[in-house]
Amino acid sequence: MTQTLTHFDTQGQAHMVDVGAKTETRRVAVAGGRISMLPETFAMIEAGTAKKGDVLGIARIAAIQASKKTSELIPLCHPIPLTRVAVEFTLDAATSSVACTVTAETVGRTGVEMEALTAVTVALLTIYDMCKAVDRGMQMHDIRLIEKLGGKSGHWVA
Repeated sequence: MTQTLTHFDTQGQAHMVDVGAKTETRRVAVAGGRISMLPETFAMIEAGTAKKGDVLGIARIAAIQASKKTSELIPLCHPIPLTRVAVEFTLDAATSSVACTVTAETVGRTGVEMEALTAVTVALLTIYDMCKAVDRGMQMHDIRLIEKLGGKSGHWVA
């Protein structure tokens, strides 16, 4: 089976995909990622003692805001009405890391994978920004789509 890139027309020019004929369905995407840091930085986040405030609370709001701005950041994304964005953080003391999982939902003609991925990325960037004064060596990794539901392609799980 040959797959084609949908964001290019027959002449190879970039374009926004026409989703007008697609059926509106409930669409859900789950994305995740992780940021690793020094144990001291992790302890500061866990205790809520960062100078700039509640790191995870601010990162949660940043993720939600980013999900709503995805079409402004990614040139060929459609602006879509999000019906739900949920952001979860899991702290792992053994690896001095914070995992972020975002679930984005809509009822529409196109999926919400990019909104979930953008939200995760911005949440991790926000954690970095809030803690960079004490740990410039933090690393973001494993940003990926975990699951998607809805639309013609149905249910997909990583």
